[in-house]
Amino acid sequence: MITYFIIGINVVLSLYCFSKHEVLDKLLFSPYQINEDKSQYFRFISHAFIHNDAGHLIINMLTLYFFGTELEHIFSSTEYIVFYLLAILFSSLPSYQSNKDNPNYRAVGASGAVCAVMFALVLYSPWSVVYINFFIPIYFILFTVGYLIYSNYKIKNSNDNIGHEAHMWGSIFGIAFTLITHPISMSIFLEQIKEAPFLK
Repeated sequence: MITYFIIGINVVLSLYCFSKHEVLDKLLFSPYQINEDKSQYFRFISHAFIHNDAGHLIINMLTLYFFGTELEHIFSSTEYIVFYLLAILFSSLPSYQSNKDNPNYRAVGASGAVCAVMFALVLYSPWSVVYINFFIPIYFILFTVGYLIYSNYKIKNSNDNIGHEAHMWGSIFGIAFTLITHPISMSIFLEQIKEAPFLK
């Protein structure tokens, strides 16, 4: 149910902001404005509930739906909410540090938190199959490693206005939070790794 609630907030706020750009401007992530005015701290969280366009919104919410509903079987409702909000904050901090003196940097979207949700589950089912762009199948553990390498590369070599820092740190947070709060996940992961389908 928590996943549906988060999706609902994202859909309602994003659709509203599509036509109300002044509201978008007040909620988006602007490290420069936060640094200049401490009353703007809410932007650390608010930006993750709005999106630039329908495509951005749909991809994030579909991913959240598929992985978030599974994570709810592992985390309690309170734990899930705390995890999600902390994931937003944690995934935003590197971008804040890098761009707090850059008045032109602006970001929106739930991608950092969605990555955290997705990657929390790799510890429980590393050999399940996920689909890149909802089409190309790949083992979850291989996708995880590849995605982190790709994100790190794009952080260093790209100017495409995509929040690769948020993606990478959100992913790392998802794994770290799960290991800390559910230590048994490490044992589950190691047992699952031994059961690689191509070794049978």
